[in-house]
Amino acid sequence: MTPVERPQDPTAPLPFFVYGTLRPGEVNHDLFLRGRTAAEEPAVLLDAALYDGPGYPFAVHRPGSAVVGELITAAPRAYGELLAALDRLEEYGGPGRPGNIYDRIARPALLPDGTPVRAWVYLAAPLIARDLRESGTEIAGGDWFKRRNAPAE
Repeated sequence: MTPVERPQDPTAPLPFFVYGTLRPGEVNHDLFLRGRTAAEEPAVLLDAALYDGPGYPFAVHRPGSAVVGELITAAPRAYGELLAALDRLEEYGGPGRPGNIYDRIARPALLPDGTPVRAWVYLAAPLIARDLRESGTEIAGGDWFKRRNAPAE
């Protein structure tokens, strides 16, 4: 599987890898995920780096880096509604759309035991990713939670 592989069906019921404001304890977890999940497990997304954004992070494809987050499995009856809500939140209008802030991509996330699980992840859209690589502020260690404890430069 390539890092940017998309399933044939863009509504395929995959779990979601979340790494920022959708993580447990963050504001969007309560607003969008509470009561809609069947499972939430720690996970890591390989070959991605995390950048600080305007109150939320962006993950960007980068070989050799990793992003810390959670693998969220939607409750079966909530999946369609949750997928649509997350697409709206992440300003994702469909594959390759020029107005996308994020692109929803199927990539493997690793559980703590090393098991890979194919999941949806929202990565920064190409133009945003380019700008972040050139002049963005990377979050050391790829963990949104630890950005608050990072020493000031």
